[in-house]
Amino acid sequence: MSDSLTTEIRVSELAPPSLDSWGWRDLVTLCKPRVVLVMLVCALVGMALARPVLPSLGVVFFGLAGIGLTACGAAAFNHVVDRRLDAMMLRTARRPLATRRMPGSIALAWATLLSLAGLGLLVWQVNGLTAWLTLGSLIGYALVYTTFLKHATPQNIVIGGLAGAAPPLLGWTAVTGQVGPEPLLLVLIIFAWTPPHFWALALHKRDEYARAGIPMLPVTHGVAFTRLQVWLYGWLTVAVTLLPFVIGMSGAVYLVGVMVLNARFMFWNYRVWRGQDPRAPLAAFWFSIRYILGLFGVLLLDHYAQAWTLWLAPAIQ
Repeated sequence: MSDSLTTEIRVSELAPPSLDSWGWRDLVTLCKPRVVLVMLVCALVGMALARPVLPSLGVVFFGLAGIGLTACGAAAFNHVVDRRLDAMMLRTARRPLATRRMPGSIALAWATLLSLAGLGLLVWQVNGLTAWLTLGSLIGYALVYTTFLKHATPQNIVIGGLAGAAPPLLGWTAVTGQVGPEPLLLVLIIFAWTPPHFWALALHKRDEYARAGIPMLPVTHGVAFTRLQVWLYGWLTVAVTLLPFVIGMSGAVYLVGVMVLNARFMFWNYRVWRGQDPRAPLAAFWFSIRYILGLFGVLLLDHYAQAWTLWLAPAIQ
């Protein structure tokens, strides 16, 4: 780390926070709304797939509200724990705690309030199983990953990805109150998808992670090795995404759709692996978000196509 950067960080840490400069937008920023939105979409998919017909609106509303509030709380805890590292990275340097325009005590109180509100709502209006699983995800992300794994091993994304893979399972249990093989398969899909998704971003932000001292894979094992892992984990994701069809959870509509999505997904992973286009990692990262949303969208389309077929079959006969 350069002397000028070290001086800048020390000055930033010593400077008193501007207590009057933060506002409601900063509270929203602490929630990482775009990340939480993707999580809620995945949870909604789990809810929809849990029943042949649409689940009750009450369960959907309170389930998504409870899961969403707890996810916002976990995101806010992440801001609190990572505030010094965030100040060192260009991507996160403008966050409320990194700029010291919000005191850490306010952010910690906000994170606690959101988490307790979300868990309480799940216990009150949904079921205890979903609340406990959501609490486990909160602890896994906010404590195990953020405070330990992120700084301890280059496999932080692989191990910590389990907490981020939970939303479909939470949605499923919110509707059924049970854990089954189908929601666990949805968790496995996100778990396999997370490394190529995030390592693509890590390749793009390698210098920033190195400057912050975070042992991301491209920092500890080099760019070439990470590009290869993106390629290999991409193929693992392709294999896992075929399992819903293999076990009869989905049909032909899903199979065709996921094959199209996988072809485009592996196109970008191939571009990353070859390493000839410096723009490929960031492009692969952004496409991977559209990919996982598209995959769950195709799962839903296939699910309700099958339900409509079963419903219309007696009328046709």
